[in-house]
Order: sequence, then structure tokens, then C-alpha cells
Amino acid sequence: MKSSLLAFAACLLAAGPVASQVPTGAMGPLRPDQQRFFALYKELVETDTTVTNGNCTRAAAQIAARLKAAGFADDQLVPFSVPEHPKEGGLVAVYPGTSATLKPLLLLAHIDVVAAKRADWVRDPFKLIEDNGYYYARGIADDKMMAATWADTLIRFRQAGYKPARTVKMALTCGEETDTAFNGAQYLANHRRELIDAAFALNEGGGGDTDGKGKIVAQSIQVGEKIYQDYRLVATNPGGHSSQPVRENAIYAMSEALLKIREHEFPAEFNDTTRVFFARAGAARKDAMGAAMVALAKDPGDARAAAVVNTDKGFHSMLRTTCVATMIDGGHAVNALPQRVESNVNCRIFPGHTPAETREALARVIGNPGIGIELARKDKPLATPPALDPAIIGPMEALSARYFPGVPVIPSISTGATDGLYLAAVGIPTYGVPGAWGDPDGNGAHGLNERLEVRSVYVGRDYLYDLVKALAE
Repeated sequence: MKSSLLAFAACLLAAGPVASQVPTGAMGPLRPDQQRFFALYKELVETDTTVTNGNCTRAAAQIAARLKAAGFADDQLVPFSVPEHPKEGGLVAVYPGTSATLKPLLLLAHIDVVAAKRADWVRDPFKLIEDNGYYYARGIADDKMMAATWADTLIRFRQAGYKPARTVKMALTCGEETDTAFNGAQYLANHRRELIDAAFALNEGGGGDTDGKGKIVAQSIQVGEKIYQDYRLVATNPGGHSSQPVRENAIYAMSEALLKIREHEFPAEFNDTTRVFFARAGAARKDAMGAAMVALAKDPGDARAAAVVNTDKGFHSMLRTTCVATMIDGGHAVNALPQRVESNVNCRIFPGHTPAETREALARVIGNPGIGIELARKDKPLATPPALDPAIIGPMEALSARYFPGVPVIPSISTGATDGLYLAAVGIPTYGVPGAWGDPDGNGAHGLNERLEVRSVYVGRDYLYDLVKALAE
């Protein structure tokens, strides 16, 4: 695989740096097929699927009803849930192929969303609203556009009588946005593996980036991700009356530990994917950052280049394991010395390292055996990056060249987390696909007034439809 990766990298580096001329902005009237897609998309977005008040099972049933109306048989639609989490169910759909030897292709998307408070938003977060060339709503980008597109793709296949060589499967799941919730992808991977068995899967994590001024400057393919791991730090003390303070204070001990974590920098490192990313993405830029990215890809020990690259928080994170304090809780009374303080430290671990290894690193950094460090979860698999398989990457590049002329296609690892982790753990390589694009500010995903450019939705939908067809052949 290493030789294939080097060949792929060479192809990328041979392409000259460009900026996209793909137009963004308002579209004309929707085609009839786009109107049908919009109805599906709108219904999904306006169905609350938050872990607090929502119902993924209802959203999955709505999509199943649309698939059945399009001609899917009952045995091709498998709703799933567990008794302990009746509102966190999902759906597996199967569109049969003609080949008895080719393994299926799996389309994965999560239908749960992050919570959104109406009082904080300019618009109702659970109403799809079009404004100034954008669709606004919670989940409009993360990840209901992809979920709606996968379902719409299968409906279009059925309506066209399309006969792919590969069987195409779709898994719409809940629980991706809440680490402690029931996770449908994990459940399917560990308990219903036969339902989702596939040669490879397509998922969120890739996509286009604009320059914030109306031009698409890159399309990315997610090839692997960092490990998400929370650590629970605990400091204890006998406590006592606050009128007689002593130096040994659980709050002070925890504060010192967290400050040491803040100051610690895990070493920079590359893998095959990130080396290609920094070389290719850097070459596409015409600034000091781009030159530094290229230099660092050539020589990871280049301190001057590293100092420039590290000023970008995204690039900084992509190069190393990162750990950060995210929550703290301590003390039991305003007039008493604290007896117990707990803190959550969230780490995103670079591929090739383990949660246990990172725990030991944190212990060395803190240097206080009185601070307990526990893994908040011990059941998450290790991140396993998929291969840069030309049979999968090639069609993504070819279609990108047609849809987005002159735009570089760059492999990258995610500094966040997706459900692809659970599929990779059971032997299903998972790729975050190009297609729809976003703005440099992140489009409000996980935050306020989440949005996606209208043109991005429909061009991205068509790109993904063609990509599934190409890979199903």
C-alpha cells in the first residue's frame, strides 16, 4: 500500500496550485427531482433528533416510509433499536446489486444532532429556512444533508430501475453527537455486523472548503481520524474548616495539574495521509503558511516552519495528540476545604498511539501521584486509517475534476471524531467523501445558526449520487 500512496501523492503534487472558479451563490428554480429531495431533507431536518428531547427512531421511520413508497420491499428495510433506548434507533436499507462476487458498498450517516436553544438562535433551529443563499437549521450540515442524500440516492436508483454491480447498503444511525449515548453505528458493528457487511463505506468528514469569498479552494477526502478519549482526573483531600486553611488543597492540586497539561506540547508527527495533506494543501496556497506547510512536510524537524504552521489551530491539532481541560467540579460547601475535585480532560490522540499510552503521558506531565487519572470510557476501538486505495480514491478525484475543475483533492485525517471509527474496527474501511462545501468559519455546526449554502446542497447531492454509481460499478 505504501507504493500506491506514494504514487497517489506524486499525482497530487504534479498538479499545479489553483483556486476554484466553481460558482457559489443563489440557484435558479429547483428541478422536480430536487424538489422531491428538498421535501425529504426538510422533513428530516425539522424532526428533532437531539439526545435530550428528540427521537431518532421517528426520523428513521419517516425515511423508511419514503423508501417503501419508492418501491423498497419490507425485507430490504431494517429498522433497529434497543429496549433501553427506544428513541435512539436507526435504519438499514439494502439496494441489491447484480454481482455475486463483489462485496457491497455501505453509505453511513448519523441522523442525531447537537442540542440547540431557540432563545440563542436568530431563527428557529428546527425549521428549515432559506435566507440569502443559505439553508439554516440544526443539522442542516451535520449530518442530515448527507443522510438525506443517501436516502434520496437509493430512491433515485429505484425510480430509474438502476442495476448496480455492487449491492448498495445504507445505515442511518443515532448517537454520534453524544459520546455517552447509545451509538447505532457501534451497535451495528458489534451486534449486527451481517447487516452492514461491506467492502468499504462512505461517510461524513470530507468535503469542500471555500475561501470565504465565493470560491472553492479544495476538496478533501477523510482518510482516518484521531482517537477521541476523555480522562477523568480526581484529586482528594481530608478537607476541613475553611477558617483554618492549609497548603494541601484539592482545588490547588487540580489547578496545578491542569496548568501543566495546558503547557505541555505533544510532539509533532506525520503519517502517510497527513504528509500528503501538508505537501499538497501547502502547495495550493500562495502565502507564508503554504510555504511553511510544504517545508514541514519535507522536514518535520524544521523549527521555523513548525512555528508558522502551529499558529493555525487546525493544522496544529492535525500534527499531534492534543489534550485539553473541558469540565471541572469540586468542593462541597462554601465554608469548607474541598475534599474532592474532578476534571475532564479531552484528548484527541494521533493514530498509532493508544489511550493507555496517553494516560501515562499525562501522569508524567502532571508529576503528582495524588492525582488519579481514569479513562472515562474503555470500550472505544483504536483508530485505524484506511488505505488510499486507487479504486476508491480514483473515482472521487475523477468526479471532482468534472464537478470542480482545477480544485485539488487532498486526503486528510479528522481531528474530530466520526462513526467511521466503529466500522474500521470491524474491518470496513471508511472514507469521508468530497462534495458539498463549507465556509472557513465552520458554518455554525455544533454552534449557533448552522447553515449550508443552497448551491452546495444540490451540487453536493449530484456529486454524491454520481460517486455512488461509479463505486457501485
